[in-house]
Amino acid sequence: MLKIEANPMDSSLEELGIKNSNVFWNLSPEKLATISVDKGMATKASSGALNVHTGKFTGRSPKDRFIVKDDITKDSVWWGDINIPFDSDKFDALYNKVVAYLSNKDVYARDAYACADPSYKLNIRAVTELPWMNMFVYNMFLRPTAEELEDFTPEWTIVNAPGFMANPEVDGTRQANFAILNFTRKIALIGGTGYTGEIKKGIFSALNFILPHQKNVLPMHCSANIGKSGDTALFFGLSGTGKTTLSADPNRKLIGDDEHGWSDTTVFNFEGGCYAKTIDLSAEKEPDIFKAIKSGAILENVVYKEGTNQVDFENSTITQNTRVSYPIYHINNIAEPSIGSGAKNIFFLTADAFGVLPPISKLTPAQAAYQFISGYTAKVAGTEAGITEPVTAFSACFGAPFMPLHPTVYGEMLSKKMQESGANVWLVNTGWSGGPYGVGKRMSLKITRALITAALNGDLENVDYNTHKVFGLKMPATCPNVPSDVLHPRLTWKSEDEYDDKAYDLAAQFNKNFEKFAEGASEELLAAAPTMR
Repeated sequence: MLKIEANPMDSSLEELGIKNSNVFWNLSPEKLATISVDKGMATKASSGALNVHTGKFTGRSPKDRFIVKDDITKDSVWWGDINIPFDSDKFDALYNKVVAYLSNKDVYARDAYACADPSYKLNIRAVTELPWMNMFVYNMFLRPTAEELEDFTPEWTIVNAPGFMANPEVDGTRQANFAILNFTRKIALIGGTGYTGEIKKGIFSALNFILPHQKNVLPMHCSANIGKSGDTALFFGLSGTGKTTLSADPNRKLIGDDEHGWSDTTVFNFEGGCYAKTIDLSAEKEPDIFKAIKSGAILENVVYKEGTNQVDFENSTITQNTRVSYPIYHINNIAEPSIGSGAKNIFFLTADAFGVLPPISKLTPAQAAYQFISGYTAKVAGTEAGITEPVTAFSACFGAPFMPLHPTVYGEMLSKKMQESGANVWLVNTGWSGGPYGVGKRMSLKITRALITAALNGDLENVDYNTHKVFGLKMPATCPNVPSDVLHPRLTWKSEDEYDDKAYDLAAQFNKNFEKFAEGASEELLAAAPTMR
């Protein structure tokens, strides 16, 4: 892979308001890693990967994510707890403070782009305070050729200053950290946080606004791969449900692991890299990800085994949300370019900690829309501070924190795409079986892979199905390489009455969550809800 090092004609950043800075343009990952180590910002793991600590923030801060409310956004964005409005004048003042802070410093600039389909390409210029964050930009976005860099014109700009702390009383933020999108100025402004995920999710959020409005493209928080016959599969799911793991299939080429668009003719990756969780990672469980952690990869918030620079992937001392970013070419079996045809199979992944949902079920179009808008999974003890028992987690479209428009906009687009492509839609429970968390067992990866392989191969097309009496889901009675007694969750519990109680409890939470979407929903969509006792 060619490592680009090129300067634009004007190598300064004066046009952004950053003055008298020493700008390092498009440095190679190797140089950025060396600078990071030499400056004491990072260490090298035994695998050759860079290891950094992101400071106070080891994850996104959703309550500190804002969108500037102006003529472009005021009537389009779904304002509320997820999309929090920010004053345009306040943004301008805060932006001026941030660029003044970056002036007279070493800063790292990189030109990159999002969207692998050339029809939807979005040129990006990223300016970062820290070298390893610039390396993250190299890993996660698509990389222009040397020829493309010669006349590169950015459409969007990322300004990232983790060392700058806002004054909430003056600047209009909630606290010192912030991530703000301005669609008029086409700027993603990030400060006060060292968590790199804010960079990629900022551009993802921007695309989630731009593409449906302007391009008739459905943006999706999902992974995608493509089979030997050219069939594309999508994997939706919240963090911890298995998107990255299950899309890494030795028999299928990876299109991408997190963010995609679905146009009239293609499914395409927004990114040029992967950002995978590493907690409890092993070569046996996830060989592709494990092998990708080498020189050029960036580990975040992992801990070494005592007295060594070998990563202890089971150690969550700093955070459960340990991560690695790496360019997609660290994975051997990838689609080049990162584009597939319209989807033929869609998987909604959920880690149901209550042990209620079937390991796999086939959804009707109405059920698919209902489950997509619901975006269910469960959080278990230890994943977040204060969680001691499993709790439901609903995130519309399996990515509500990044969706500026009303969820029904994305839901309607997905339904239309599904009907046009004739895609099969499956709900897959990667969570618990035989009882809830603490009683039952986590579904084995071997069984989940066998279920997905069967769906992809068409082995579930001509089998008998049973209907779940609470959720109405169609559950296959048999599946190759999967014990039949696993397929119906009620039969795996010691007490079927206890199972029914838990199923109705979960159904009630689904229905309560959906209340906010009910207005304007079709009768068919409302009929896809689970039944009450």
